Amino acid sequence: MANIRPVSDLRNYNTVLEKVAVGSPVYLTVNGRGRYTIRDISEDEEFEKTKAMLRLMCELNEGRRSGEEEGYVSSDAVRAYFHGKRP
Repeated sequence: MANIRPVSDLRNYNTVLEKVAVGSPVYLTVNGRGRYTIRDISEDEEFEKTKAMLRLMCELNEGRRSGEEEGYVSSDAVRAYFHGKRP
């Protein structure tokens, strides 16, 4: 069940922080509308990893789509490109 509190409850922040746990964030509202989230830091780290993985998957999918539509570059052409970049 979602733990929703008005932001004014932060006056007694210890009582709000006691309710935060992994998988159980506290949602804070301002004027009855959702505004902030307080979550356990380990959950935040997992969230950031998930976002990075999603970005990577989107980039890989874009590369695959581009290769299928515009043609792939041969491995020899890639090697030649990077060997040409060396000082």
